[in-house]
Amino acid sequence: MGTWMDGAFISGVLVSIVTISIQAMATLVVIKAVRYAARHLSGRRKVEALVIVMAASGTLLTIAHLVEVMVWALLYSVTGATEPDNVYYFAFVNFTTLGYGDLIPARPWRILGPMTAANGMLLFGWSTAVLFAVLSRSIAHLRLR
Repeated sequence: MGTWMDGAFISGVLVSIVTISIQAMATLVVIKAVRYAARHLSGRRKVEALVIVMAASGTLLTIAHLVEVMVWALLYSVTGATEPDNVYYFAFVNFTTLGYGDLIPARPWRILGPMTAANGMLLFGWSTAVLFAVLSRSIAHLRLR
């Protein structure tokens, strides 16, 4: 059993930095998409424009989360933390904090489960904040109040 600064911890921190960077890029894409929509959807019916903006934003953020889970799965695969057939499932269960407990990683890599969960909570919270901001600004821009 290693210290808190062993390879597993360092790997988890590095993957967290990568997934946070993915989320930041996705947020920028959403912002640009919303600005584009504000310029080009103003002629449409207001509710239709709102649905398009929210659906596009939610889709982009969902794709970002799927990629973020893949990054965690790649780490699980490279380290051999769990069986190759289960890496994406295991990463997803931890990232969403579902935590079935049906799979347990190899002992040296156990810290990665809670690190994945903490990262997932952060990134889902971030997406929630982005969607709330998009909805609030879209409602104000479209004058739906």
